[in-house]
Amino acid sequence: MKFDLHTHHFRCGHADGNIRDYIEAAIAADLQVIGISDHTPYFGSPEEQPFPAISMAKADFAGYVQEVLDLKREYEGKIKVLLGIESDYFPNHAQVYQQALTAYPFDYIIGSIHHVRDVSIFNKNRWKKLTPQQQVADKEEYFNLIRQSARSGMFQIIAHMDAMKGNYPLFSEIKADEAIEETLKVIAESGLAIEINTSGKTKLCGGWYPSGAILEVAHHHGVDVTFGSDAHKPSRVGDEFDEVAKVLKEIGYTEWVYFEQKQKVTVPL
Repeated sequence: MKFDLHTHHFRCGHADGNIRDYIEAAIAADLQVIGISDHTPYFGSPEEQPFPAISMAKADFAGYVQEVLDLKREYEGKIKVLLGIESDYFPNHAQVYQQALTAYPFDYIIGSIHHVRDVSIFNKNRWKKLTPQQQVADKEEYFNLIRQSARSGMFQIIAHMDAMKGNYPLFSEIKADEAIEETLKVIAESGLAIEINTSGKTKLCGGWYPSGAILEVAHHHGVDVTFGSDAHKPSRVGDEFDEVAKVLKEIGYTEWVYFEQKQKVTVPL
């Protein structure tokens, strides 16, 4: 069985195509399950859409949910369409996000960290004036936020776990092994899955999130895994699914998961 739980569309302001385009692309790629998981509105601001090139407007949220539910019914028997969402985790706004998200019947919620110390993780310039000790501290804070998100009870999936390397490949060389291992332990204890996200190929790092080394530690601690292309255009749906499955088998995984009505569904590799 082939599935992809991480896709976006035009509402977030930085992806191409509509939801139907991604479903049709999934059918063309021989997927049996497609998850729609666009970015939530920014609920931490009183503004309607403070970041129009990053996340949807609050007024678009209910319509997004309804469109996915309508398409789920329309495509029943052709492909399983899942209602997902990708939500940033902001400790100071967690409660308002949780209230907004529990109002809808999501099959799963993907938890993401895109900012550390109020700077985008993809901002190359954030590293330029940092000492080696400050770099370690920022990397450790990144994984601290992931641990907080895992413990929050808000999510089923942790997104692109080392995406901070996206536009700064040297991130992987900053030593924070204890923080990474502790984070994987917390994820396992919390019963969440991490995604193997193939969108790193669109960034300077050119690889998957997380790295093979992190996946080996994840396997050691019994962390469940899932698949997400993080497609921002329909042509990337299911991208490198078979290659990811092969690597997971080599690491020692025998199964992976997707979520339906927030319950894990196990799929043999």
